[in-house]
Amino acid sequence: MIRFLFKGLLRDRQRSLLPSIVVAAGVMLTVFLVCYLTGIMGGFADFTSKFSSGHVKIMTRAYADNMNQKPIDLALTDVSEIIEKVRQDHPDMDWVLRTQFGGLLDVPDENGETRSQGPSMAIAIDMLTPGSKEPGRLTLDNILVKGSIPDSPGEILISDEFATKLEVVPGDAVTLMGSTMYGSMSFYNFTISGTIRFGVSVMDRGAIIVDFSDAQAALDMQDASGEILGYLPSGNYNGEEAGVVCASFNSKYTDPEDEFSPVMLKLSEQDEFLGGYLEMIDAVALIVVFVFILAMSIVLWNTGLIGGLRRYGEVGVRLAVGEGKGHIYKSMIYESAMIGIIGSALGTIIGLLFAYWVQEKGIDISSIMKGATMMMPGKFHAKIVPEAYYLGFIPGLFSTTLGTMLSGIGIYKRKTAQLFKELET
Repeated sequence: MIRFLFKGLLRDRQRSLLPSIVVAAGVMLTVFLVCYLTGIMGGFADFTSKFSSGHVKIMTRAYADNMNQKPIDLALTDVSEIIEKVRQDHPDMDWVLRTQFGGLLDVPDENGETRSQGPSMAIAIDMLTPGSKEPGRLTLDNILVKGSIPDSPGEILISDEFATKLEVVPGDAVTLMGSTMYGSMSFYNFTISGTIRFGVSVMDRGAIIVDFSDAQAALDMQDASGEILGYLPSGNYNGEEAGVVCASFNSKYTDPEDEFSPVMLKLSEQDEFLGGYLEMIDAVALIVVFVFILAMSIVLWNTGLIGGLRRYGEVGVRLAVGEGKGHIYKSMIYESAMIGIIGSALGTIIGLLFAYWVQEKGIDISSIMKGATMMMPGKFHAKIVPEAYYLGFIPGLFSTTLGTMLSGIGIYKRKTAQLFKELET
């Protein structure tokens, strides 16, 4: 019977082609929206964790209280011992040393006098140790504009916009002026290895990336670090999993009476606004997806309902030749289910293809982020998640079939007089 109905659908395009296209379009939009919202939601946390917060962050309690100021005078000491302990406790996680600090970048002329200068925000990462994941984590190869990635001490990367403002190019010498961990003045000479474009307005205006060992030397931070960042094994932020790691560390190593004892905070705890934003965006994404799926379900439910109502004349003829009402009703449901399956499968495939394209290419929003003071990615990418493979079948299959089931109830209300009237017309 199913084979017979399937042949009938292939031969009668009016009954199968248009409904299948409508179902496929609705499912495609549903799948794409789910992937895109998930990508936006995860992209913001992913970007923040890579450049600033990690999935978890270890710092002194005093540093945590003034985190936005990046106070290197409150940095962690004996970091080699601390990082060895956390690697033993959580060997599946990736632990890295980071220091963020500010300074004045000075560009000398041929006589050694100041030609130009500007305030900079420096991020110290491990770029030179063989096998370090830090250059890949920050995608330095992808954001490189000119020059090359540093491969020897004393080389730095500078944002391309900042380099244009200071009128410097790769190969030029610059001096970073600031203060050490102990409050004394610091002057350290660097050579610009390359320029990069972060795609984030607040960083492109004045960020530089230096090797961690150079930062230690420049800031007098032997065996010290502003922060220790940890990344979960999956590579994606998970609040519950990060919370377990933090609770375990704090119970072992944090002393509430010592302001210089280490404390670990997960990403959402490091900034009140960030934590609230992540909670809000989770809730908003869930509501939007639910409302959209509900709306598409209603649309496709109406498609099945109208399709069933339009076939009342056909139903009358089939009743006239002696076909049973129950058989007709079942066949209409089977036909609707096949249309729903075909349309949902096609829509899911097309939606996933669109989502994959946006996942790889992204949607550039940097033009509307100029002047922003908040760290946000310049591109939003979709993210294909397991739910995308089946969520489209909720409106595509079940709603269409339900509409046909409701419209098919009228079959049992057909009267002989009404039947002959339809046949005459």
